[in-house]
Amino acid sequence: MFSKKPQPNARRAPPPKKASPAAGALGVVLRRPVLCVGLGGVLSFSVGASALLAAADPHAGSPSVRIALSAPGAPQPPAGWREALSPDQTGAPQVTTDSLQLYAGQPPGQANDIPVAGQAVITFQDGPAPNVGENAARQPLAPAPLAGFTQAGPGGGYLPIVGPNGQTVAQAYARPFSSNGKPKIALIIGGLGLNAKETREAIEQLPPEVTLSFVPYADGLQAWIDLARANGHEVLLEAPMEPNDYPNNDPGPFTLLTSAKPADLDQKLDWLLSRATGYFGLTNYLGSKFVTSDAAMATFTAELRQRGLAFIDDGSAARRGGGLPSASADKVVDDELAGDAIDKALAGLEAAALAHGQALGSGFAYPITLDEVGKWAQGLSARGYQLAPASAVMAKR
Repeated sequence: MFSKKPQPNARRAPPPKKASPAAGALGVVLRRPVLCVGLGGVLSFSVGASALLAAADPHAGSPSVRIALSAPGAPQPPAGWREALSPDQTGAPQVTTDSLQLYAGQPPGQANDIPVAGQAVITFQDGPAPNVGENAARQPLAPAPLAGFTQAGPGGGYLPIVGPNGQTVAQAYARPFSSNGKPKIALIIGGLGLNAKETREAIEQLPPEVTLSFVPYADGLQAWIDLARANGHEVLLEAPMEPNDYPNNDPGPFTLLTSAKPADLDQKLDWLLSRATGYFGLTNYLGSKFVTSDAAMATFTAELRQRGLAFIDDGSAARRGGGLPSASADKVVDDELAGDAIDKALAGLEAAALAHGQALGSGFAYPITLDEVGKWAQGLSARGYQLAPASAVMAKR
C-alpha cells in the first residue's frame, strides 16, 4: 500500500549525571573564608565539566516520555541494507537496550510463554513530548503484547498466535468500535516510522479512530507502535511485496517474492511478523505483482490465517479470499499531492459510504495529507458520517 523508504536512527549519547551538595556541609564552608576560596575553584571546575558533558549529549534537556514497552528482540536484516536508505530521523524516539528495564515471567522458548515487557524513557529531539492519554476521546488501547497471543520467534522476537478460547490477534488488537447507525468511513495512514516528525504528528494529532500503518524496517518500531496504541490508534504492519518493476523498485531485503518457495516465504514472513507486537493485521507495501500470484498469495494468506491476523490491501487484492478477515481500500486519497485533490478524494469516500453504508480509504503520511485529513475529520460527524477504525469495515472472505 505504501512505498516511501525507511531511514536509520540518529545517534544518541547518555545524559550527564548531576551531583547535589548537602545543605549542612555548605553552611560550614560558607562560615570559613579559606574554604570558600577552595569551593569557588571546585565550582568553576564543575561548571566547566558540566558544560563539556552537555555538549557531548545532543539531547541534554530534551523532553521525554516514559511508556510501557515490550522488548524488540527481533533479528537484524542482512548487512548492507541501510546503504539504500536516505537518513531523516530527526525527532525519532531513541530506544537502546540499556534504557529497558526488562522483566519476564519465564524464559522464552515455547508457545504461549509470557512475553518480555518493560519500560523505556523515550527522548524526543525536537518539540514537546506527546500528550498520551490526556484527551478523554484518546483512550489508550491495552499495552502489547497481550498474554497468550505470542510465541517465541526468530532471534528472540515474538510471533502472533491465536489466543485463549480461539480469540484471534485481529480481534484482540483491533480498536473497539460501536456503530451509531451512520455510514462508516475508515482511513489508514501508512508509511509511518520513516520520518519521525510526520509519524509523531499522525500519532498525536489524527483522531484515534484513524488506523496507522508502520513500515517493518523502521528503527524503534516497537516504541512507535506502543506510542500509537497509547494514543488510541489500532495498528497495521506493512508487508513488503514484489512490485511489477522489481528489482528497479525494491521494497527491501525481506521482500516477499513470487518466485520464492513456500518455505522461503514463510521464513521471511516470520522475520517480518516478529519485528514487533500490537498490530491486528498486515497491509501490502507495494506488491502489484505479488498479489496477482495464486501460489504466492495462497502461502501468504495461509500463514496469516494460522496466526489469526487480518489483511487489508490498497484495492489490488480485492478479489482475493483465503478465509481471512480482510478489506480493500476504495480510494487512495493522496494519489495527487494537492489540497483540493485530497479534499475531492475524501468527499468521494463520503459518497461511497453513503451509497454502500461504509467506505475505506488509504493515504501516506505526507504533511499535506495529515493536514487535510485532520481538517476533514473534524466536521465528519456533523455531516452525518461516523469515523471508524479499519477493523470495523472488514469482512471474512
